[in-house]
Amino acid sequence: MADYPLADMTLARRLERAEALSNAAFVDARIRVSPELGARWIEVAGALAMFDGVGSPCTQTFGLGIFAPVAPAALAELEEFFQSRGADVDHEVSPLADPSALELLPARGYRPIEMSTVLFRPLAGPSGTQPDGISVRRTGPSDASLWARTAAEGWRDHPAVADLVYELGMVMTQVAGTELWLAEMNEVAVAAGALSLREGVGLLAGASTIPEWRGRGAQAALLRTRLESAVEQGADLAMICTQPGGASQRNAERKGFRIAYTRTKWRLVRSG
Repeated sequence: MADYPLADMTLARRLERAEALSNAAFVDARIRVSPELGARWIEVAGALAMFDGVGSPCTQTFGLGIFAPVAPAALAELEEFFQSRGADVDHEVSPLADPSALELLPARGYRPIEMSTVLFRPLAGPSGTQPDGISVRRTGPSDASLWARTAAEGWRDHPAVADLVYELGMVMTQVAGTELWLAEMNEVAVAAGALSLREGVGLLAGASTIPEWRGRGAQAALLRTRLESAVEQGADLAMICTQPGGASQRNAERKGFRIAYTRTKWRLVRSG
């Protein structure tokens, strides 16, 4: 295993930018697939703001306070961007962000609504062994619906979430720079995963396993193959975002990922 980079501002800027660019590419795909939605993204003071429709998990900012201090004028511009489209104003903020973010957000009427853990690992050395009985393949254009259905099936105990995952999954099949992968057992698709490559960082996302196939190594196989693909394409770092302390975080740590930091998502609940 290669040396781990320090969990400092340099790393935070790489990770936040990679995720921001990945989401911007998603919005670009949404613009092509559903132009009537009015999807758009902008950059303000180094932060990328995404509008992917009201209620979309992609509708928020990334990198606030990481590339520049947060000024009231910048927040006002971002708030106008979302509010003029009828969307909540959400900012995913790293604890390494400039202190101005922590000062201004509560003062303007924001409150924290959720947290996410960002993990990373260098891309060198072994990435684990492939479990027996599982094959992994990258999907092609004809597999779009299959990939989205497989991802959605992993959430079928939550029908509303499953519907959203399918709808987002179909857009993901059109995102430039994103690879979609399936794990299969006995020629049946049992799990899905995605890999987005941005500026030397491989962002792992879209992990979902159909309930009856869980615990058989499908996600381990998908992780191994995606990491290998990232290395082949010149990436030197991988990242993944999870719920703090959850099963996904534990699994990532078992595969060599380390916690970089835990972010807070802030939502505007009243005008400043």
